[in-house]
Amino acid sequence: MALSKYLKQSWAEHPRAVWQERLVQWRKDPATVRVEHPIRLDRARAIGYKAKPGIIVLRQRIKRGGKMRPQIRAGRRSKHMRRKFILSKSYQAMAEVRANRKYPNLEVLNSYYVASDGMHAWYEIVMLDPRSPVISSDPHYSWVANPANRRRAFRGLTMAARKSRGLLNKGRGAEKIRPSLRSHGRRGTA
Repeated sequence: MALSKYLKQSWAEHPRAVWQERLVQWRKDPATVRVEHPIRLDRARAIGYKAKPGIIVLRQRIKRGGKMRPQIRAGRRSKHMRRKFILSKSYQAMAEVRANRKYPNLEVLNSYYVASDGMHAWYEIVMLDPRSPVISSDPHYSWVANPANRRRAFRGLTMAARKSRGLLNKGRGAEKIRPSLRSHGRRGTA
């Protein structure tokens, strides 16, 4: 069996007491924390992580639960009174955006789920420094320095955001989602 398979098994069978202690500490930490090495090494390697300069791992905390719109103070109409806000983004895509906002000089490569409790969810985000000479000379990562790939998380180009946008669906039933739902709605209206 390969190392990554053992790591995956150990993650699935992690002891509960260790994780409870870990989550108690994580709740006290800031929302965005830079970590020395990823907790789930198998997942990190699968999405492109390598232990080399210019590659940084962050742990991002996101609040779970339903979202509400601001209270409507005037103009009572039954259609306007629905205050529950349906998010079009996943928690993971939101975590990537918040991490990128905290570190604007880096680009989000990818991310993965780490843990959750009743109030929060945690994701680890692999970020690249496009100006690092190690990254710009590596053929696996040099594409990040291209101006077309700037601010990927904000433009919905990461894998978590593409999944939220429905771009992983193909074929029948997915006719309206490319290039985006908004632009499809504008087609034919010139």
